[in-house]
Amino acid sequence: MTAPWLQSEWSVWQRRRADGRIPHAILICGPEGLGKRELAADVAGSLLCTRPQDDARPCGHCRACLLLAAGTHPDFYAVSFELNDEGKLRTEIIVDQMRALSEALGKTSQFGGWRVAVIDPADGMNASSFNALLKTLEEPDAKAVLVLVSDRPSRLPATIHSRCQRIDLRFPPRAQALEWLANSGLRGSAAELALDLAAGNPGLALRHGNAEHRARLESTLADLAAVAEGRASAHETAGQWAKDEPIERLLLSAQAIRVIAWAARGQGSAPKSAAALASLTAAAQFPKLAAWWDHANVVREQLKTPLRSDLLLLELLREFRVAMQPPRHAKG
Repeated sequence: MTAPWLQSEWSVWQRRRADGRIPHAILICGPEGLGKRELAADVAGSLLCTRPQDDARPCGHCRACLLLAAGTHPDFYAVSFELNDEGKLRTEIIVDQMRALSEALGKTSQFGGWRVAVIDPADGMNASSFNALLKTLEEPDAKAVLVLVSDRPSRLPATIHSRCQRIDLRFPPRAQALEWLANSGLRGSAAELALDLAAGNPGLALRHGNAEHRARLESTLADLAAVAEGRASAHETAGQWAKDEPIERLLLSAQAIRVIAWAARGQGSAPKSAAALASLTAAAQFPKLAAWWDHANVVREQLKTPLRSDLLLLELLREFRVAMQPPRHAKG
């Protein structure tokens, strides 16, 4: 766990560990890219390690740590999406998984210590799964800890929230984020731009600094500019996006309002297609674009359902073209 913004949360955990105030359930939540899963792994490791370091972090060398790293520790349980009978990955965590977990946590620890389960993503459970988990939380075993990880904690029922010790990860100060990016190999104006595109999220900024990601962002911006100018049809572009990581395309599109604003201010080295979009955008259009990005986030979730992705994207791109049209001024 190297991210400096996680240190304060770890210090709180270290004190709880030292005082023997280990909660039966922990909910680690916050935006993607802030290190929730790294923190969850260290929490699990610190409980299972037989020779923890002075700061309660796992040693990484004892038998328990080696088994945990290999995914074979008998007292650790990882719950996530599983394959269905057709060999496809499910889009939700089902009740049978939670019942199996409850049964496993009720057994005696094979190492004679803690048993730890990490549920990730916790917001991927369905209603039946939540109810099964609630029964486990209402009758916790004295030496069992549940660690829930969630990018979208608002999807969890209040009954789950109320039974968890919640850890909210938040964006670090800009200077700290830039220092971390520099230590990770992303520096200067490239780091500044990546952090702006990620709205201050350093984990996503590091991903945005990747050359492949920048090329994909440039391609997405170019497609949006072509649709806005009428050089490409919304129908054709929707068909192309539907076959080429449509959810990622919308994630990239969601950055566009920041990219356009960046280019409009003439700051840094914004992607060149951002300049084309910025030149088409009047100040009066930004509220319409903001509403469009809200809809894009809704469509991104709909793309995970059986609905036809090309039709969802077609409607969205048509809306984008309308939103980019300059406002008409009344004559008079």
